[in-house]
Amino acid sequence: MNSAPETVLEVSGLRTHFMTRAGVVKAVDDVSFSIGRGEILGLVGESGSGKTVTGFSILGLVDAPGEIVDGSIRFRGENLVDVGPERMRSLRGNRIAMIFQDPMMTLNPVLRVDTQMVEAIQAHGRVSRKEALERSADALRRVGIAAPKERLTAWPHQLSGGMRQRVAIAIAFLNEPELIVADEPTTALDVTIQAQILFEVQKLCRETGTALVWITHDLAVVAGLADRIAVMYAGRIVETGKTDEVLDRPLHPYTEGLIGSVPTHNRRGQRLSQIPGMTPSLLKLG
Repeated sequence: MNSAPETVLEVSGLRTHFMTRAGVVKAVDDVSFSIGRGEILGLVGESGSGKTVTGFSILGLVDAPGEIVDGSIRFRGENLVDVGPERMRSLRGNRIAMIFQDPMMTLNPVLRVDTQMVEAIQAHGRVSRKEALERSADALRRVGIAAPKERLTAWPHQLSGGMRQRVAIAIAFLNEPELIVADEPTTALDVTIQAQILFEVQKLCRETGTALVWITHDLAVVAGLADRIAVMYAGRIVETGKTDEVLDRPLHPYTEGLIGSVPTHNRRGQRLSQIPGMTPSLLKLG
């Protein structure tokens, strides 16, 4: 019997609320989960379910009027809720990284790729430019970029959307982080490029032991990527378990509805299934 992987991240009773004039928006309300070394967790839900705010809470990126009002986020035993901005900056981009949906949130349009990657390495250690360039080229190669040394001299606007996202993923893995939070990074890409990137990300996690929280609304993505799934609805996790078990035998009606809404080839000529009604307002939840 295989032992469970050592825990990298443990979120317990997390509540992230937004204080607005209309009232308190409970974007994340009593969320708990953990993830082990080399494990991939798919955080799944519709828009407004709280999945992105959960990811931003882990990274300490929730801006006012939002704030973490309760719970703990333990990274290797250290409660990130209690650490100061300087400590979080030392962790981000080093031991913890983020991949955004829009790669231009990672890439600076007025700097070449090599400059940005070298800075990301040198910000967290005394490394020569030559060594940093070698590491950068190797990182690009590992995410499937051909002629990586040539791509290092490119500007972001000279790259395709898929290529920019590969560069952003390479930057996330540059310093061999223990944890990466990815917020729907392949949503805007075509299916072929998406499949290639998912394969490369999964392979990198297995090779490096990096734990990955993959945030998405697409069950088809996590079906082939994640070891476990956590389904979010109205700021809460309503079901969690091994990927195949959740998809084959869903226990919560919302999970069942999400699975039923996925288009399949054998429904040709039939109306698409949908979940009736609207998601509840997070202002009105008790």
